[in-house]
Amino acid sequence: MSDSDLVRLYSGRILALAADIPHLGRLEAPHGSARRRSPLCGSTVTADVRMRDGRVAEFAQDVKACALGQAAAAIAGAQIIGRTRAEIEAARDGLRAMLAGGPVPAAPFDALEVLTPAREFRNRHASIMLSFEAAADAIAAAVTGFFLFSEEKRTAPSGGRHAAISFR
Repeated sequence: MSDSDLVRLYSGRILALAADIPHLGRLEAPHGSARRRSPLCGSTVTADVRMRDGRVAEFAQDVKACALGQAAAAIAGAQIIGRTRAEIEAARDGLRAMLAGGPVPAAPFDALEVLTPAREFRNRHASIMLSFEAAADAIAAAVTGFFLFSEEKRTAPSGGRHAAISFR
């Protein structure tokens, strides 16, 4: 990767997003959690959600990723509250399609346009996808109550439920 490629890829907009990720951390008693990891670079994102009336009521994410993954997490974090499972899955699928050369996802996820220079750097795609994949998986876990695997032992408060999914 040349110096000009790096400058284009790591623009000021991407670095600004990476420095200001909304909803960092973990929720105390999430309805669903999911952890996604990029095997290529080792980046990880863990997402926690609490749902109300089919929409994301609370969201938190623990992001350990490169600037591109952090920028995508910032965009996800800024827009996820109030969204439905279908909206987040559509945003995830739209981001994947955009990275493959398709159009920029529709509003409110159109800020993902900042990541279009990463299209030609396929080795970065997995990190960019992590936040949206983890969020979609956490919502699915919350909605279905499905528990696949969790590396952490977390307990829901009495009477609550907690579902977690972890992918490597």
